Amino acid sequence: MKVFQDKKKLRSYKEFLYILPFIVLVAVFAYYPLYGWVYAFFDYRPPKPMTMDDFVGLKWFKSMVANPVKTKQLLNVIKNTFAMSGITIATSWLPMIFAVFLNEIKCKPFKKFVQTVTTVPNFISWVLVYSVAFNIFNSTGMVNHLLLSGGAISKPILFLQSSEHVWLTQWLWLTWKNLGWGAIMYIAAITGIDEELFEAAKVDGATRMQRIRYITIPSILPTYFVLLMLAIANFLSNGMEQYYVFQNAFNKDSIQVLDLYVFNLAMGSGSYSISTALSILKSFISVVLLFVANGMSKLVRGESIL
Repeated sequence: MKVFQDKKKLRSYKEFLYILPFIVLVAVFAYYPLYGWVYAFFDYRPPKPMTMDDFVGLKWFKSMVANPVKTKQLLNVIKNTFAMSGITIATSWLPMIFAVFLNEIKCKPFKKFVQTVTTVPNFISWVLVYSVAFNIFNSTGMVNHLLLSGGAISKPILFLQSSEHVWLTQWLWLTWKNLGWGAIMYIAAITGIDEELFEAAKVDGATRMQRIRYITIPSILPTYFVLLMLAIANFLSNGMEQYYVFQNAFNKDSIQVLDLYVFNLAMGSGSYSISTALSILKSFISVVLLFVANGMSKLVRGESIL
């Protein structure tokens, strides 16, 4: 009995060592940077060292609503953030549907080709994506060249500089980049469906669309709901790389989301303290949204995502 317990402990230690590098990575890159939150309570100006003489308490949090100009700017940023995230969440079912129809392709070489072509964009940096967009849609790019040559327009259309439809265009670029990658989890869920269900449905005379409707989609809906709830929890986190490379003086008011606004405050105007204060508020709101999403999951599905 003692030998058995010793082996069990040894196995537990080995399994712990497997995950130890990931625990260290999370601690270093996710928890250690939280020390930087202290800057939100000081009037910090680099490279001057931070001392208690610079302590200002909640000054920067209050300034967000005390200054009408900052408040108006922040409200516009929040509007952009809500719009971008809202469109993304409203169309979060697209990878699921794409995975369903990709699974229905019977020609395996063609199926692998489609999956590869749609997944590769996820590994392309946003800088390269913008380079492609610039060469296609700038005033001297391919699209304007073809339209001018064909006599469809008399002067170039400023696609990238226009602030009109910027939410839609950014969503299209994001969808193009992430659609194939987002479908991978659904493909894995479809692979786990019992084949006997499909065989029984075929025997009963079910068509392909009926098998998709009554077997495939219901089987992968739990995966969809978990990912949806996590997306809701990250509602304020759009990321900034995409919007940073596509922003310019003409579309800045429409494209600047919260993450980009925080970056511009810190790196552009040197307002490290107020940008840190905004990041803290965003983190707290994200945690609240996570618990709200978890409560919704319990209410609707009877299961927790935490």
